[in-house]
Amino acid sequence: MLENFIKPGQRVDLKAVRRVKVSGEETREKVYSTKIYDIVSEDTIELVMPMEQTKLILLPVDGEYEIFFYTDNGLYESTIRITDRYKSNNVYILLVELQTNLRKYQRRDFYRYSCALDMETRELTSDEAVAYRKGEIYQAPPGLPSTKAVIVDISGGGMRFTSKAVYEKDGLIFCKYKLLIHGGAKEYEIICKILDVRDIPNRNGEYEYRIQFVNLDNDEREEIIQYIFEEERKNRRKERGFR
Repeated sequence: MLENFIKPGQRVDLKAVRRVKVSGEETREKVYSTKIYDIVSEDTIELVMPMEQTKLILLPVDGEYEIFFYTDNGLYESTIRITDRYKSNNVYILLVELQTNLRKYQRRDFYRYSCALDMETRELTSDEAVAYRKGEIYQAPPGLPSTKAVIVDISGGGMRFTSKAVYEKDGLIFCKYKLLIHGGAKEYEIICKILDVRDIPNRNGEYEYRIQFVNLDNDEREEIIQYIFEEERKNRRKERGFR
């Protein structure tokens, strides 16, 4: 039964699965935090309508969202569709219908965090490429030329960035960037595979790349995931007026 996994009062996060309009503006990446108000049936629940500071967020009826339930037994996820909005006992409610079964959140389904972080990239040297394919460790000489880039979203599995550098799809590149981990800046040097390349409209000579980490160890992956959760938590506190 659904009540064996979730219960009223528990926190949930909502993220749109496709572009929707909120207050007349199209959005995709935004994450909304709220809580369960009541469980109506095995596939229908009531959520408290999310707020930012003192403003209600009127998520659209028929909008579809990924929902993440924070339970005593870990993080669960599903997909929901909003079927109604109303007020009950002076509480503004979203009535939602589960579109998929509740499932344990899998770390392979990495959440992408929107950001703007400086990065340096370059193609692998021939020696690096040979060592990588053999599964060997190779330390490239310092000072190799690189190109500036900007990370626009990051997850535990990869990232998306923009740059004027020209790389081929399925190619391997070297990426170097810093994240704020445990209160200090940590530098990451990672080999990545290019999954997709796109021209950026109205920005001549600049490209958007989607890449996958290929030599990231589990500890570093967990650090990146923790960084994302911490940054999301900071953003939610700012939206509520806290520092």
